[in-house]
Amino acid sequence: MRYVQLRAFHNVAIHGGFSRAAEALFLTQPAISDQVRKLEEEYEILLFNRKKKQVTITQQGERLLEITKRLFENENQALELLSESRAFSSGTLRIKVDSANHVLSSIRRFREKFPAIHIEIRTGNSDEVIKSLYAYETDIGVLGTVPKNADIDVVRLGESRIIAFAAKTGPFAENLALSLGDLEKLPLVMREPGSKTRQKIEAAAKKQNFNLHPLIEAEGREAVQEIVASGAGIGFVSEKEFSNDARLVPIAIKGSAILMQETLVSLRERSGSKLIHAFKEMVQQEI
Repeated sequence: MRYVQLRAFHNVAIHGGFSRAAEALFLTQPAISDQVRKLEEEYEILLFNRKKKQVTITQQGERLLEITKRLFENENQALELLSESRAFSSGTLRIKVDSANHVLSSIRRFREKFPAIHIEIRTGNSDEVIKSLYAYETDIGVLGTVPKNADIDVVRLGESRIIAFAAKTGPFAENLALSLGDLEKLPLVMREPGSKTRQKIEAAAKKQNFNLHPLIEAEGREAVQEIVASGAGIGFVSEKEFSNDARLVPIAIKGSAILMQETLVSLRERSGSKLIHAFKEMVQQEI
């Protein structure tokens, strides 16, 4: 087993094909194919299914990929350590959030201190953020829950009450507060099932023997906001994440507070990354 063979396999797996892996490694496609083929032949294992122009990873390949992700992440950390004087002169910090509101000031301060670092911000529900961390596609995540995973470091950002919201000019705007029983009878606009906001509001309703069924289900907070703003129904969001959009009005939910526990998360095994450590330090200074 050679390093170049593992590297070729890893890049085919994460890029989804031999041609893309070749582009990423600045090699030819036949060279990449040959390295992967030799690895498979040496250990008599099939790592990819090849059907015409489609390449899919096998179960054995998935298991090897989990190992090579750690291998090449450790290599990156070693390179970062050896290049300590240049650690903040280049690179990318990848952040995936269910809402960016909780870390906007930290992002601004980070950019001011390390202007050479490129920052990528992507959005997704809490389940997607966790998956992205484990896939090494994200360095820092922001969730609406406190994960119990032993291999994840957690920085608590605080709690926020879940509220409902409606269109300012719609038929529900006159309600200053609604109970879960009231909401059961109204048209609801909810995010996808992986949303922690949705999971918490549904769990609270079920505890009181109510069932909240969305009339409309939309992917992402922005989509829900636009649908609600059109007057189509009532949405839910944590109080801290409620938009200042003049088209919307907040509606309190009666009864015991339904709380979102916002957290910043990263993989424990990546705690040696200077970019991750520096960003977490900035967040902790603001809590």
